[in-house]
Amino acid sequence: ACSFALFGDGAANQGQIFEAVNMCYLWKLPCIFVIENNKYGMGTSTAKAASNPDFYTRYDPLPGIKVDGMDCFSVKSAVQFARDHCMTGKGPFVLEMNTYRYHGHSMSDPGLTYRSREEVSGVRKERDPIDRLKKTAIELGYATEASIKEIEKAVRVEVDAAVEYAKADSEPPLNELYTDVTQPNPTYIRGTDGVHGHGKCDWARS
Repeated sequence: ACSFALFGDGAANQGQIFEAVNMCYLWKLPCIFVIENNKYGMGTSTAKAASNPDFYTRYDPLPGIKVDGMDCFSVKSAVQFARDHCMTGKGPFVLEMNTYRYHGHSMSDPGLTYRSREEVSGVRKERDPIDRLKKTAIELGYATEASIKEIEKAVRVEVDAAVEYAKADSEPPLNELYTDVTQPNPTYIRGTDGVHGHGKCDWARS
């Protein structure tokens, strides 16, 4: 098996990343560190926050490559290459995905106080990964505009149904917090007693 650790260009400047990378390399763990570089850590550009904006070169001696994260085929090939590296016992690998986000970092971020509307629309027009994939599929004869519209229509119906289901459904039980995260029915979860950092998880069994 091979694990993936994904984080943004803002987090790439933080110390815990370097610590994790260091231990992974020492133990030759099969882990792929994926940096989602969308050029802005929240509202701060990489030019202002990173002394070395080539993130894939930072974690010496780990090998790494920069990838066009807006191109489906480049991402697939790069991930396969990195996985093959990790699965042969050579240790971790770094992938810097050059990508972009059209909207703000959060609900409180309009996303236009630190960049222009022209920049955002320009990236959407020239590099949007879905549009690029549709164009390639049509050019190579794997799809037509009509067949793509049918797919989009079906997906929209599926998403709308999922949204309505989520709105109407009841709140999940608390034990869902650790489903597929920890071992089944842990006897305690750190920090749940609010005093010593360890507490019995009777609440998580309900």
